[in-house]
Amino acid sequence: MKLPCLLLALTGFAFGQSPKETRDLLDADLSQWNIWMGIPHKTVKIPGLPQSKSEDSTKGTPLGFENDPLGVFSMIEEDGKPVLKITGQIYGGLTTKEEFENYHLTLQFKWGDQKWEPRLKKRRDSGLLLHCVGPHGAFWKVWKRCLECQIQEKDVGDFFALAGTIADIPSIIPEEGKRPVYQPGAPHRIVSNTAQRGSSKEMPHGEWNTVEIYTIGDKMVHVVNGSINMVLLNTRQKTPHGEAPLTKGQIQIQSEAAEIYYRDIKLTPITDFPAEIKAVLK
Repeated sequence: MKLPCLLLALTGFAFGQSPKETRDLLDADLSQWNIWMGIPHKTVKIPGLPQSKSEDSTKGTPLGFENDPLGVFSMIEEDGKPVLKITGQIYGGLTTKEEFENYHLTLQFKWGDQKWEPRLKKRRDSGLLLHCVGPHGAFWKVWKRCLECQIQEKDVGDFFALAGTIADIPSIIPEEGKRPVYQPGAPHRIVSNTAQRGSSKEMPHGEWNTVEIYTIGDKMVHVVNGSINMVLLNTRQKTPHGEAPLTKGQIQIQSEAAEIYYRDIKLTPITDFPAEIKAVLK
């Protein structure tokens, strides 16, 4: 389903939302965020620190909280706007200081050119991590438990369940052994690992893409460049006492071995879904 992006493109808001309710999460000092840095790949040299021996950036000792010696996360200005630059050189997460629930999140991103080990020969990768809870480093010693909206070349909107999250997704299995693919109206499948997005179109390399997240309660919808391409229902997490709802949390943005830029990260509280979103939640 295609959503009307013209209003969003012109004003930064969609479906009649009031600018007074909307919060801009980016400023020149990243004052609303904290940094957690993961494990450097063995090819990364950091002055004053022992050389890492990690082959895949998932094993070893993470750099940890507010320890970003190479400036992987920084703010720049482009066309008069504050822009988040992520070099990707070390796996890491930029995490909101606050938790959020029941919101419409919008952002724009574009890819840079630089790629790093251990993903030099793979698609450029990042990720938007939602309803993040628990300790840093729950997944690969870097990211929190969360519901991930994948931001990767040709895969923007894919779902990944990190560190013990679960969702029900209307989806089909295209071939035996393949992962579920989101399809409106399809049977609901329990997904505790990953599911492929539905149809959407990404902009050419170096151009800005728009990603939107709508979430109320235990429902979440991914929208990429105006196309709804993922629906999560009954979002939840594993706990020592069984499954429990997962309906709020922090927001993280990944550094994952590729240069990427983000701008216009805005969050608007909502109490109801727009009609276009409601239509895919039935």
